Amino acid sequence: MIIRDKPGILQLLFAVRGSVLPHIALELTVVAGLSVLLVVVDRHLLALPHVSAQPFALFGVALSLFLGFRNNAAYDRWWEARKLWGGLLADARSLAREAEVFLPEAADRHGLLRGMVAFLHLHRCQLRGLAPDEVTRARVAAAGLEVPGVEAALTQISGRVAAAYRAGRLDGFGARTISTRLTGIGLAQAGCERIRATPLPYVYSLLVFRTTWLYVLLLPLALLENSGWMTPVFTVIVAYTFFGLAEVTEELAHPFGATANALPLDAICRAVEISLAPHLGEEAPPPLLPVNFRLD
Repeated sequence: MIIRDKPGILQLLFAVRGSVLPHIALELTVVAGLSVLLVVVDRHLLALPHVSAQPFALFGVALSLFLGFRNNAAYDRWWEARKLWGGLLADARSLAREAEVFLPEAADRHGLLRGMVAFLHLHRCQLRGLAPDEVTRARVAAAGLEVPGVEAALTQISGRVAAAYRAGRLDGFGARTISTRLTGIGLAQAGCERIRATPLPYVYSLLVFRTTWLYVLLLPLALLENSGWMTPVFTVIVAYTFFGLAEVTEELAHPFGATANALPLDAICRAVEISLAPHLGEEAPPPLLPVNFRLD
């Protein structure tokens, strides 16, 4: 995710980090080249049809509305994913406080909290479609989890709570409180998996792709008469708007991806580690900071 202070005018005009421009540069080049070609042909080789701009105005309004609807749907996915991970952070902090109250044995508390940290790192890797990295494997080993899987991790954490209850190290009210907390964590996990496994309907992407290309390829015919050699400039500006919005939608629709605008899952996991460190009697690690304005 891009994290930066409000940029100035020049930075807004020329910023590339976090911009969609590198992703749509090829499309803009094709549109510009075709527009120049049409102007050359119309001026020097063959008079092309000069279409009225009115149909394109109506077409553009309809395309803008559809792109806006699709963008809102993608942002809803991104924001729901952010709320779910914010809830996981809050649940981890609450779990630590509840463990302090209900689990008198330090070994039980530490095992529970280290298991929570390992679970979040496993969940992060699962959502990004990655194998457990070095950090995740270290957290799994520190937690003593036998099967390094997301669902298996949560099951083993619940099993440790059950074992403490059966051994008399956890009373019934405490067991119920912690179990309820773990249930909420499981629901947040399921919500994230639902977002990842259910993309925006493919027909949306197909329709946007076709109609956007159709619009920008035909637009020069409506600009030739009045715009002349400025036709490629105006066409590229319109193409940048439509292709850029479509690309932004694609990034927001995949909040757990590796794009610059995806959620900073590494930073959230580190925030959990910082919050739980005092409960584990450990020194809190430093927070992750943006690198070139990007926070992963």
